[in-house]
Amino acid sequence: MNRPEMPRGAKERRAAILRLADTSGLTSVDELSAAFGVTASTIRRDLAQLQAAGQLARTYGGAMPLRHEASVRQRNGEAAEAKHAIARWACDQVRPGETILLDSGSTTAALARELAHRDDDLTVVTTSFTVLHELANADLRVECLGGALRQLSQGFVGPLTEAALERRTFDRAFLGADGVTAEHGICEADLEQTRLKELMARRADHVYVLVHADKLGQRPFRAHAPLSPNWTLVTDDSANPSSTAPFHARGLNLVVATPASAVAG
Repeated sequence: MNRPEMPRGAKERRAAILRLADTSGLTSVDELSAAFGVTASTIRRDLAQLQAAGQLARTYGGAMPLRHEASVRQRNGEAAEAKHAIARWACDQVRPGETILLDSGSTTAALARELAHRDDDLTVVTTSFTVLHELANADLRVECLGGALRQLSQGFVGPLTEAALERRTFDRAFLGADGVTAEHGICEADLEQTRLKELMARRADHVYVLVHADKLGQRPFRAHAPLSPNWTLVTDDSANPSSTAPFHARGLNLVVATPASAVAG
């Protein structure tokens, strides 16, 4: 890390920390301490202040920049036709009697709306408050992993969620994402989310990442969840060849869902 111009006070130093985090991405306490010539405890106080102000996200041993994260309510109106096509394809993969896991997100909520019409002895386990609402009156067995409610994503996260997850296995897991790349996997706003998605993927026989085409190749945040090679990416028919090519190049399973059908590629 290049040594920035030495700030004169805490306010200026915190502004400089924000600039560094935005340009360099993930930054550590030790790097910042050396760069600004102050103690690690001073940097930790700076980071705590910036996090409290909603300007920076704390990580283990450092910090990363925040990008604007849309709420589930905001995302519900985006790419509705694409999400519906993806959800219909995903619903068709679920077999009677299976136990499946649904992540939080607007596309998994669309899948829940499709599943709500089924009555074939399914068990749906979820971390999503929105999914629970969609399935509240469905003729299915519905379970919630619980934990701390994350308001923006309307999903449960944290150690209680992870502990409950470790006690279950699933036939299929359907995950959402803020972005997805062939190299890094799922991209999310914070490490708590990506940690949970990694655990979800490990507990299922089949893993699907449900994202509309605008999210392909996107890394809006600095937290990532790498997935094992056998996961399936499901997107919509507005995806162009340049955005799908990196996934094909890595030999990943890619499905393009259309309003009437789904085409595997």
